[in-house]
Amino acid sequence: MANQCVTKVELTISCENLMDKDVTSKSDPLCVLLMNTSGAQWHEVDRTEKIQNCLNPKFAKKFAIDYYFEVVQKLKFGIYDIDNKTIDLSDDDFLGEFEVSLGQIVSSRKLTRPLVLKNKKPAGRGTITIIAEEIKDNRVVNFEVEARKLDNKDFFGKSDPYLEFYRQTETGWELAHRTEVVKNNLNPCWKPFRISLRSLCGGNMEKPIKVECYDYDNDGSHDLIGIFETTMTRLQEATRVSPAEFDCVNIKKKQKKKNYKNSGVVSVKLCQVVKEYSFLDYIMGGCQINFTVGVDFTGSNGNPKSPDSLHYISPQGVNEYLNAIWSVGLVIQDYDSDKLFPAFGFGAQIPPQWQVSHEFPLNFNHSNPYCVGIEGVIEAYRMCLPQVRLYGPTNFAPIIRHVSRIAADASQQNTASQYFILLIITDGVITDMDQTRAAIVAASRLPMSVIIVGVGKADFTDMEILDGDDGRLRSPTGEPAVRDIVQFVPYRQFQNSPKEALAQCVLAEVPGQVVTYFNMFKLSPPNTNTPPEATDTPSQS
Repeated sequence: MANQCVTKVELTISCENLMDKDVTSKSDPLCVLLMNTSGAQWHEVDRTEKIQNCLNPKFAKKFAIDYYFEVVQKLKFGIYDIDNKTIDLSDDDFLGEFEVSLGQIVSSRKLTRPLVLKNKKPAGRGTITIIAEEIKDNRVVNFEVEARKLDNKDFFGKSDPYLEFYRQTETGWELAHRTEVVKNNLNPCWKPFRISLRSLCGGNMEKPIKVECYDYDNDGSHDLIGIFETTMTRLQEATRVSPAEFDCVNIKKKQKKKNYKNSGVVSVKLCQVVKEYSFLDYIMGGCQINFTVGVDFTGSNGNPKSPDSLHYISPQGVNEYLNAIWSVGLVIQDYDSDKLFPAFGFGAQIPPQWQVSHEFPLNFNHSNPYCVGIEGVIEAYRMCLPQVRLYGPTNFAPIIRHVSRIAADASQQNTASQYFILLIITDGVITDMDQTRAAIVAASRLPMSVIIVGVGKADFTDMEILDGDDGRLRSPTGEPAVRDIVQFVPYRQFQNSPKEALAQCVLAEVPGQVVTYFNMFKLSPPNTNTPPEATDTPSQS
């Protein structure tokens, strides 16, 4: 019998006295969460945001983890000084780590421990604090906020304002959310954002909420513009026609200036409480995950008959392409009831005319490209390999657009019944980068995710650009993706790991991408009668 998830736990992370690895400024820390449940390989679960120039960071991003009572869930929190835009952390300065079980955190609720280096020696005076909280309430608050006439804190140019929302706890104020920074603007309009109701006020609509407005500085010495306190009851009075407005007050300035009124006004145009469904809500409600495979048959893979080729099938019957299809497909097939998976190749000359194709079925049946189960995909790949000539170039856009057309048809139903995942396995540099970026930006509006597994030793810098973890991907015309739908993983990181580790890593972002898409269009699970509409009078907890 499978282990039953007891509950979901949210972890809030902060650090103090981190080592300073930067010469002219302070470290720019980020926290990565790794998990180990099988006693073998650690795999990455999630990352916080990077905080610029700060040795005592309070991370706004929370980690949400399924908690299993009967499983020892080993966690490792790694702190890194981020100095570049690559996803790989091996080229960033390591500031320390802390290993612990989720059970220990849950039983302590708040845990502060020293960070250690890889050799287990102290990481300077650095410590990490982890606060655990059970997630019982799945309501979130959608906000639209702007401000006007904020104090100017900069000599050159204008203030770069951002907001921090704090919840009141028994031990003091706890950071719930940090908005983006709006550059050089005393009348900022922040992008719409959402905060879980539990993080913001513990579900209690009368509990005090503190909002602090700062002027962002690159050196980490952010200047306080002003503060106000409120409650969810007051915030919910906001409408676009009649916003809820708050004087942003700077106490020091108020004490000095006789006729001081405020340091600007924060205007809340929307504060809407909605129920947020989880990934499991959608899956258990009948949403099907449709899985499509795209395989790279370009010449850079090498002659499949040569042991040096990435397409060479070893005497044990495996290669990196087969391993990637197996490990990802075995997980995804559980969420697709008919187990029929379309599988395509690209970058090869195909019979009988030997024209180059970037979108040919592995079974060569254009009217029925479906393979029965992952075994069928593997069999089609094996049968296809000797029948095609590896060629080029490496074009991703045709196969992305192919799956996009099917996803677009499904989206017309306006239900949360289908979601599409395209797995592309490739060895090389993308040739049609502009078209691929445009195709991904267009697909970001559809019920679709793209997973790219890079095999071999190529330079995969382009793939990391497509993975929107370090800023939203834009099309060549500048149009931004409405959400991050690409996950890229180099296979070489998992060569010596159990096959589950690759699947866990490449599929880690899928649940969040599914939920984000359906929430974006306010689509409830198919077998649920209550849509995720606003709830005007949420119950207090």
